Amino acid sequence: QVQLGESGGGLVQAGDSLRLSCTRSTRTLYTMAWFRQAPGKEREFVAAVNWSGGMTYYAVPVKGRFTISLDNANNTTFLQMNSLTPEDTAVYYCAARGGWTDIVSPETYDFWGQGTQVTVSP
Repeated sequence: QVQLGESGGGLVQAGDSLRLSCTRSTRTLYTMAWFRQAPGKEREFVAAVNWSGGMTYYAVPVKGRFTISLDNANNTTFLQMNSLTPEDTAVYYCAARGGWTDIVSPETYDFWGQGTQVTVSP
């Protein structure tokens, strides 16, 4: 069983930046992704990176503002979030799986973290 742990969330103002981290319990390499869920809404895809870091994919609302990256030496995945807006307020979840098909669908992921809250004030 792979365990994922997120950190780095917090309360910021619009226009600020945050960097989220996700540490996994194994050195096994996976496709890693970030999802988010706002109150009353479904969990939505944010960004994904393949096991080597050579491929990334972003949801339209975050493309150009967020960057996903890997530090496989330390079993860590990052999500750098810039130019945050109140619409980015959500619980952010880290997820892991094998392969690179249908990466935007949360049901295709095998392992999930507990989430970290990101709140962006106007």
